[in-house]
Amino acid sequence: MEPAGREPGTEPPGGRCCSSAEEAALEVSWVQGFPKKNFSFINNQTVCYPCGNYILFRDIETKEMTVLQCQTGQVGAFAANANSQVVAFSDRKLNPIIYIYTFPELSKLAELKGNTQLDYTLLAFSFTGPYLASYSSIPEFVLSVWNWKENLLLCSESQPGVTATSLSFNPMNWQQLCLVSESSVTIWLVERSNDEHLLKQNPVKLPDEQGSVNPHEELFFPVSHSEDRYYGPNLPVSAIAGLVGDEAETFMPRNYIKPAVHPTAHCWTGTSEVYVSCEEGYILTINAETYSVSVLQQKPLPERIRTISDVVSYVHKEVQKKKGGKPKDLQNPVLSSLAFCKDGLYATGSGGILFFYYIKDLHYETKICADILQPITSLVFSPDYTVLLLVTDQGAVYTYKPPHSEEAVKLLDACSGYFLTADFLTPGNEYCVSVATSGEVQVWFLEDGTCLSKLNLNMEATALACCPSSNSVAVGTKRGVIYFLDVTKVEAPRVVHRIFLSTFPVLSLHYDQSGQFLIARAAEGHIFILDARPSKLFQVLGYVVLEDQVLDLSVASDFKSNFVEVMVLVNVAEVQRARLEIFCLCSALTTDDKCVNEHGILNANAIKRKQYDLDCPLSSAVRLKDNIVYGYCTCAPFICKYHISEESMSKDLSVFSSAQRTPSNQFGSGFLCLSPNSQWLATAANNGVLIIYHTSTMDILAQKHCHSYHGGGIRSMVFSLDGKFILVNGKNDGALVCLQWKKMKQTEVKEADFHWQSVLAILNTSTSNENVALQSMAEWQSEPESTSGSLPEEKFKEESSSVDVTEDGNIPSLYSDGANEMTWLGQKIKKVIREETQRFANQKKELQMGIKELRKTIQKMMHENEQVPDIEKLEQQEFNLDTEEQERAQAKAEEEVARVRKQIEMENLANRYLQDVIKQECWDAMCVKGRAVKCFHTACEVKNYPLKERSEEELETLEKVLRLKKIDTADPKVQEKNHEMADDSASYCLVGSLSSQYGGDTSVLYQQLDLKTREQKVNQIILLQDIIYKLKTAFNKEFDRVVRQKEQEIARVKERNLRIQEILAQLELQLELWEPALTDDEMPERALTVQDSEIKAEKYLTQKEREKAEMMAKLEMERRLADKDNDRLRALDDMMGGVLEVKKEDILKLDIPPPAFISKPEHLLTDEEKKILGKHEEKVKELNEEKEKYRMALQNELKKLEDSIQETTQQFDKTVRKLSESKVKLEMVIYQEELKILNLVYALLLDEELDTREAGLHNFLTKKQKEKVKTAGTIKATEDKMEAYIDTYENAIDEEKNLEYGFAKEFADVPANLLDELYQLYRCRPKIPRTRKLLDSANPYRDCSNSAEDYKDALTTLMKAMDELDSPEHMPNGLDPSIWENFCLARRNRMESEELVKWKALTLTEMQGFLRRRIDDNERIESEIEDIFEELTWLQEEKMKFQLNLIIQFLLKQGQVELESTEIPEYSDAILIKRSVVEELNCAIMHQGEKKIASMVEYKDFSKGIFKLEWEHKKMRMQIEDLKQKAQDIVTLSITKDRQLFLTVLNYNSRIAHHISVMEQTLDIMDQLHKKKVKKRQKRMKELEKCISLKEQENYKLCLELKEMLVSVSERRWIFKAADTKHVSEKLAKQRHQEILKEKHLRDIIKKKEEEFKILQAEAQRLRSRTFPDL
Repeated sequence: MEPAGREPGTEPPGGRCCSSAEEAALEVSWVQGFPKKNFSFINNQTVCYPCGNYILFRDIETKEMTVLQCQTGQVGAFAANANSQVVAFSDRKLNPIIYIYTFPELSKLAELKGNTQLDYTLLAFSFTGPYLASYSSIPEFVLSVWNWKENLLLCSESQPGVTATSLSFNPMNWQQLCLVSESSVTIWLVERSNDEHLLKQNPVKLPDEQGSVNPHEELFFPVSHSEDRYYGPNLPVSAIAGLVGDEAETFMPRNYIKPAVHPTAHCWTGTSEVYVSCEEGYILTINAETYSVSVLQQKPLPERIRTISDVVSYVHKEVQKKKGGKPKDLQNPVLSSLAFCKDGLYATGSGGILFFYYIKDLHYETKICADILQPITSLVFSPDYTVLLLVTDQGAVYTYKPPHSEEAVKLLDACSGYFLTADFLTPGNEYCVSVATSGEVQVWFLEDGTCLSKLNLNMEATALACCPSSNSVAVGTKRGVIYFLDVTKVEAPRVVHRIFLSTFPVLSLHYDQSGQFLIARAAEGHIFILDARPSKLFQVLGYVVLEDQVLDLSVASDFKSNFVEVMVLVNVAEVQRARLEIFCLCSALTTDDKCVNEHGILNANAIKRKQYDLDCPLSSAVRLKDNIVYGYCTCAPFICKYHISEESMSKDLSVFSSAQRTPSNQFGSGFLCLSPNSQWLATAANNGVLIIYHTSTMDILAQKHCHSYHGGGIRSMVFSLDGKFILVNGKNDGALVCLQWKKMKQTEVKEADFHWQSVLAILNTSTSNENVALQSMAEWQSEPESTSGSLPEEKFKEESSSVDVTEDGNIPSLYSDGANEMTWLGQKIKKVIREETQRFANQKKELQMGIKELRKTIQKMMHENEQVPDIEKLEQQEFNLDTEEQERAQAKAEEEVARVRKQIEMENLANRYLQDVIKQECWDAMCVKGRAVKCFHTACEVKNYPLKERSEEELETLEKVLRLKKIDTADPKVQEKNHEMADDSASYCLVGSLSSQYGGDTSVLYQQLDLKTREQKVNQIILLQDIIYKLKTAFNKEFDRVVRQKEQEIARVKERNLRIQEILAQLELQLELWEPALTDDEMPERALTVQDSEIKAEKYLTQKEREKAEMMAKLEMERRLADKDNDRLRALDDMMGGVLEVKKEDILKLDIPPPAFISKPEHLLTDEEKKILGKHEEKVKELNEEKEKYRMALQNELKKLEDSIQETTQQFDKTVRKLSESKVKLEMVIYQEELKILNLVYALLLDEELDTREAGLHNFLTKKQKEKVKTAGTIKATEDKMEAYIDTYENAIDEEKNLEYGFAKEFADVPANLLDELYQLYRCRPKIPRTRKLLDSANPYRDCSNSAEDYKDALTTLMKAMDELDSPEHMPNGLDPSIWENFCLARRNRMESEELVKWKALTLTEMQGFLRRRIDDNERIESEIEDIFEELTWLQEEKMKFQLNLIIQFLLKQGQVELESTEIPEYSDAILIKRSVVEELNCAIMHQGEKKIASMVEYKDFSKGIFKLEWEHKKMRMQIEDLKQKAQDIVTLSITKDRQLFLTVLNYNSRIAHHISVMEQTLDIMDQLHKKKVKKRQKRMKELEKCISLKEQENYKLCLELKEMLVSVSERRWIFKAADTKHVSEKLAKQRHQEILKEKHLRDIIKKKEEEFKILQAEAQRLRSRTFPDL
């Protein structure tokens, strides 16, 4: 086994490397822990698994454990190989390394160093051969294959972004690997050619979540090319999406993607297939050769067996429900682990049931083998396949023997959670106790780490401590409960008591060394003091509450003074300092009740509470007995030493300064631990390194890297009472490490042993007595109805009715969360409340009676107040006696109102913002708002076209297109063509729209037959959009005219309605008038304003608005009252009906008053009265006639007005209908233009898709060509290597034959009879014993193939087998022993030669297979390249076809076309051409004839030009000579650097300008640097001035000292003169003279070196300025 300490030369993270002596001072005694994964067999009897920084090897029969420590930190990935008995693991540092160790020697074989930066996640050994596979995490995600025997990286391949969950080799063929992630399965193939290896990836297509395997659909290369004359060719989805490159090859639309199953586990079979389990409950089988996937189906069961299976499933579900777990699905379980054997497949999942699957073809039958009621994480077979290990997530390991066992047997029961802390059981040299976070308590044997017993509290634990005065253990929990355990019998610990302190979690527990007190530190600064003795039933003595956060607590006992001093480290939040709270506990606390008040709080005077402020922030502190405090600083890695006493405190400052600071070689937060004898100080931090100092000298005694910072470092540590053992447990790595001293000074050993013996002598008597009391205590039992333990009812059950409010008006929290048991604090508070209630019961009754009388009096007063007049009534609030409560309620209500108002305001603000956005986009951005106009009498409605203002960019683009079109139309041919099109009567048919008839200018458009290029199509779209915009604008103008007309008509109708209302009023008729108005569609701006009538809720008014409204209402009321008191108006109403003049309109209201005697009988009337009566009747008749005439006139006027309104509105309706008809026609024209745009857009889109497809094919072709070049290179190299290897192979065969032929020559002197016998022995071969692994019938992989690397092992085995044949007993009689030795040597050489030939033949076969696969790959790539070329050719043809075959829009007349013949001609081969094309052809023929005549005339004139050409030829020769002379002059011309730049640089001026700008920037930078340097110099001057002032002060002090020194010098001079020291002074003078000469010589050398340095510096500056002139 390797030493548990650090290797020389390695350094722990964050700390310095200690000396070898320090490291060798501590060694690992044992390690406990369980990882819940990476559990493997190293041989048939030993299992191994990582735990923190260690790898544990456990014998499953003897339970013996061996520990291997990872020297560089926590163990990362892990794997074991039982065949070779080696383990591999990686560390978790930067650039991690894979280590290979042997078992049981635990010697390191190899270190595999790759290019991984962060971490390895998976390791896997091959079943045969020296191969190891590794998979790294982010950022590489690289799969690597190693030869760990030769320390070689064979091959590696990256799989970016894939986080693998499992990795394994095929046991039957090491060249196949299976890599499984959460969503994929990949089969990797290792191809080999001699020493060259290649990893080839083969992804497996998994079925979907419904278990159906969908066939692979090729999206990049469609199977068929369907041609459509309109929609174009059938292109892949990637081309339609516009993807080019690698994305185009792998792109898949969302509707094509179906969620696949999620693999959870896998295993290989004996036929090289892979079984994969999924989260969806399926079991897949994957063929590793074809990579096809099949889903295994359960074989249908008979009806009787199916009924039994349903009953079993029901029973299991009911059992799980009763146990509080989830019901298990036995029909379709989710499997998390698989294990294959010869008989079938074992599988298990989170339900804890072990299933066996008997698989035949694609069907399986299942059987339940065992149910351990715990989730199983992994299944592991032993190498001989006789034992199956079941590893649970709670740390338990079960064994199951498939052929014999019916149930699983528990093998190992490790901790079910991370270790929280541990402590030594009194007397501290035999046993220790630990507790896990899950509440499980374990008792360990210190000698070898054997787990003696366990006890599960079923509650989350937070602290543990062992009592020094008894064998009791206190365990604190998160709920605030402390459990007390009796561990007098270590094999059977039991809970004997339980105290529920408070609802605050218990953070730590501390016993004093005398075992008298138990100090419990809880949250919120609560510190509880308990009697630690079982004889006192662990009574709670009291508690202390600290205001600030408590960081640490330490306890020191003084046996002489019989008191305990508790020191609490508190974090002061206001300042970056720490504070010490120290109080003393004496034995009087257990007997004197005066030390505690009624609430249970300890009196400050009784405990002598003191405070000390420290200068540094600390995270932990311990105190020695001589008032020395050591603290671990948090802001810097220091250990501070303080002297805490009243005398050492400064008079001016109340803060203690550290007397000594010792640098700590650790990082992160840490803590301190003091040994029981106060001689050793241990520090532990997040880096996982434990350092032990000597408290007197602070020298490092020992250092141990027992945990890693990856696992959170060290959580806790503790010294044993005798100082021989140290328990250290990690925070998150799940490891508990027991250390012991390997090397220590004898004096240290004696001091620790003496302290231990002295403490035991003091505690012996009390320990025996307390253990007797502890054993006599009954075991505590939890109540059955409660999930957690509760206190006895007789102690804590109280009547809830006796609980009243406290002084602050709140009811205290007396009960724990979710339980009906009362805490100790609750009992104290309840007791105080009960006593106060009993003490003030009489006063309470008197107050209640007084309150009742007062209530009656107030109610009587309120009743009387209701009876008095309003002016005498009091307000309701004046009867409120508790104004403070009212104000509080009002304030609370106002706060709620303010909150609601603010919430509503925020909602309104969001709505207003949304309104503004919508209004900006849909209303403000519109230059023409959308609105409608409706008819008056019909349902006809016409809407305008909402239009946005065209941007400047759109207008510029339009103008540019128009300019281009204008330039194109300047061509005479184009003008002629346009002229012909304009003359054609059916030109609108070819244009494809009627927009020219509705105001659209189609002359600017391109001809449809001329739209060949992309630019023309884009320009045509812009022009068409402009035509549509103009058509809509023209219609909107007409629409606006109609809208204005309607507004005028409505105004006229309103005017006529006023007259009609007057007439109806005069005629006293009640008729309903028709009042036309604009609707919301006609006035859409109404939707942007909210009318008051639309708001149903009452309007909220502020106080100012309410006051203003009240004032306005009051003024209105006063005005109305003033109007009622107007005498003039009242007199006018009484005399003349309120008018001064009678109008004609009021004639119908006139009445002639009858005379007063109208009621007399006629015979009583006088003559005068009769005359008056006659005149009255005449006037009445005239008035009635006038009334009738006026009434008729009014009726006629009324009819005329109504007819006028009807006529005008009907006329307007006709206008609207005409507008509607014109819009319908305009919509038709707009749709025609939009159809053109759509066709053009589709043509452009199709063109882009074709270009994209072509680019994608070119990219794919480039990739395939690169692959082909690479494959061809590989083929060429492999062929060369194979030719060379064939020569080697033939040489080996020839050598073997030579050995055969040389046998007869070498033994020619041997007699013939012996020679024949030797020849037979020469051909005899030994029987090689097969390994037990391969002969074992239970092993499903016994027929696995060996690798080429097994040649050496086979040769070694063969040579061992030859030893038996070489023994003298096989020597023929009469043969010379020397000849026999030569014979044996020759036979061995022959054997070695044969094995070499076999190995070379195997290697040659591999090379041939590798070459064959590469040739197949090359042929496949060539075939793919040919397909790509064919696709490109077809694509280019289609692209050309769709560029020439244009989509043309025609306008055809609707109707029935009659044909004379019934036969319809075939137009499939017809070509649509213009009539002008035929005319152009005829013109071309005539033109060619004229051209022929002209050429004949030209031929005649050609001979005349020959002489002219000869003269020009001579002229050009002379010019050539001149140019050559000029060229020679140019060559001889000297060209400077500037001229060269001027001639070569294309833009010389811009280069000069750029150079100038660079120089200006350089100057700016130099100015900035200069300013910075000036600032630095000024700052330096200020600092120097401060230093000068300080130096002046120091000089002044030195002057004073100088005076004193002069006096002392004069005294010493007299003494010197008095003494005879002349000889000594001369010797000293000579020495001083030599030193001065030496110093002068050194100064001369320094001056010379400085001059040389200046010269070199100047030369460097010159070279720099020459090299970088711009700078």
